[in-house]
Amino acid sequence: MTLIQEEKFKRKDFEKSRDIVKVSLNKVERQFLDECKYDIKQLKDSTAIKQLMSIGANVVQDKKIQEITNIIINNQRKNKRLGIHDFD
Repeated sequence: MTLIQEEKFKRKDFEKSRDIVKVSLNKVERQFLDECKYDIKQLKDSTAIKQLMSIGANVVQDKKIQEITNIIINNQRKNKRLGIHDFD
């Protein structure tokens, strides 16, 4: 009978994979982020960015917003077809 040796130590941090994204902000963008952090009552930059991303995704995917966006895109398409260039 042969003994099967199990791995004695297995690093758990290999199982958790994280994708780190570095964001560079200019002064205006930094000020905007700080204002948004104040609005959502969040002190940490990374958490605020994640929460703002979630809020933004909910807004963009909202049916009402999609309808408004479709109307605007159709108006732009029709204006281009009719040769109306007043709105850019």
